[in-house]
Amino acid sequence: MRIISGEKKGFSVKAVPGMNTRPTTDKIRESMFQIIGPRFEGGTMLDLYGGSGVVGLEALSRGMDKVIFVDKSPSAVQTIKNNLRAAGWAARAEVYRNESYLALKAVSRKGYQFEMIFLDPPYEKHNLQKDLEFISEKQLLKTGGIVIVEHARKVILPETYENLYMERRENYGITTISIYREGEAE
Repeated sequence: MRIISGEKKGFSVKAVPGMNTRPTTDKIRESMFQIIGPRFEGGTMLDLYGGSGVVGLEALSRGMDKVIFVDKSPSAVQTIKNNLRAAGWAARAEVYRNESYLALKAVSRKGYQFEMIFLDPPYEKHNLQKDLEFISEKQLLKTGGIVIVEHARKVILPETYENLYMERRENYGITTISIYREGEAE
């Protein structure tokens, strides 16, 4: 895996040891960032199911100021920390070992709001609706912020969650990217 664009274009990202993670492919990442805008003017991102951290690292490379990474796996958390150190970005990130829903509660209590939230849970063990409902209910996105959800194509997500509306859905083989934006549908 590598960072596709930005400050650290070409930087090699180490994968989580073992076969339990499914990293977002270069092709899907490139398409996703072209859809949402290839560059950022700062901001904070939440990468809720961090894995290797490749999506959050890509966002940092493209101009995001800070990324909060969360994963429940000790080896994933260590891999994210190692990748951040190798890229020289440890100071631009926070990394936590936690269950996704507990992490959402924690960032809500701390008053965080994000420009972008990325959700990519294991396809078989997801609770995306609960995550999206909580994000919407607790207003974890700044005005105009986006939630990007990577999920199995067979999973059909609702068009809206309170103040979130689906702006776009793209299929890539067995994978779908659903993009929600905070605010009113245009």
